[in-house]
Amino acid sequence: MELKVYNIKGSETGRTVNVEDSIFAIEPNQHAVYLDCKQYLADQRQGTHKAKERSENAHSTRKLKRQKGTGGARSGDYKSPVFVGGGTIFGPKPRDYRFKLNIKVKRLARRSALSMKAANSAMTIVENFSFDAPKTKQMVEVLNNLKINDKKSLIVIENQNNFVSLSARNLQNVKVVTVSTLNTYDIMNASNIVISEGSLQEINRVLAAK
Repeated sequence: MELKVYNIKGSETGRTVNVEDSIFAIEPNQHAVYLDCKQYLADQRQGTHKAKERSENAHSTRKLKRQKGTGGARSGDYKSPVFVGGGTIFGPKPRDYRFKLNIKVKRLARRSALSMKAANSAMTIVENFSFDAPKTKQMVEVLNNLKINDKKSLIVIENQNNFVSLSARNLQNVKVVTVSTLNTYDIMNASNIVISEGSLQEINRVLAAK
């Protein structure tokens, strides 16, 4: 598959790049995409929720009333879950939500996500670029030139560039990632993907079918 290369001014450079059909033009596997997005979201959960059980509640252990003869139900101490302020039955406990996903499934999911974006013309290849200083205004200008300023955008660059990342940090609908941190959720969550020309080779290396 051939894709046009643009510059950050939004103009065509007159060049095209060949992208791997095995990465950008496969039949998407919806289930693999679902599993990889599910794992990503599970990894974001802290799992620090906690409710106190009966044994952890700081109330007196004194029996509230005698066992028999009151005409009501028997009761123990105030920690009982039937009382307001008592312990919680089967309450949440700290846990780890992460789960294992085979690397081949993850690669398939990323290839499927990229193929969907390419098929929907939601992918733009740009020349390698950098900024001399972190300027949000410069990033906004680039997005305007590429006509994606009103879309949720994901910018993929070859190596970590602090000036580019910081220039997009204050923009709510823009996220900058490197190839090493590219994931299925970010791809699917974006309306348009901007990929720097230099990162294509690294994408081919990381996502090549193995």
